[in-house]
Amino acid sequence: MEALRNCSSPCLLIFVLALAHWCSISMASCTFTISTYCSQPIWPGTLAGAGTPQLSTTGFRLEPGQTVQVPAPTGWSGRIWARTGCVFDADGKGTCQTGECGWRMEWAGTGATPPAMLFEVTLGKGAANLDYYDVSLVDGYNLPVVAVPRARQGGSGCNATGCMADLNRCTCPAPCTNACIRAM
Repeated sequence: MEALRNCSSPCLLIFVLALAHWCSISMASCTFTISTYCSQPIWPGTLAGAGTPQLSTTGFRLEPGQTVQVPAPTGWSGRIWARTGCVFDADGKGTCQTGECGWRMEWAGTGATPPAMLFEVTLGKGAANLDYYDVSLVDGYNLPVVAVPRARQGGSGCNATGCMADLNRCTCPAPCTNACIRAM
């Protein structure tokens, strides 16, 4: 436990998902709840996967302790990540220290420039109408991220996944490995 405390971060981003698999047939969308427990603002960015529409926002500012809900249509696939150290002017042009994605707060382009820890999701895929999600280090690490799915209207829940440690401060493998979770 002492090793984990040495790796702990003053910042944590949590994604809570109301997953499509448990949405009733009449519901047109599901919701991502994005909460930050960072002491500084972050700027979440979103990118839709091929063949799915962009979300209602592709980038916004999230103040310390703030929570925002972003609706997603059933069948949506894409990525969400946090940009840090951003400065934007009144027209939404600017730069970020991590997770940069086109020098604009709202953008329509490629994904994040590494380092950026990603939340990846596909809603209602295949004949079984299943949801798939993960927290990925494929584009590097910039802050701890945890995804916590919540079933809508009954149904069983799925496991949380992510990493609550500041991987830049950890000595691998044990302290960081223990701080990264597959299930809660």
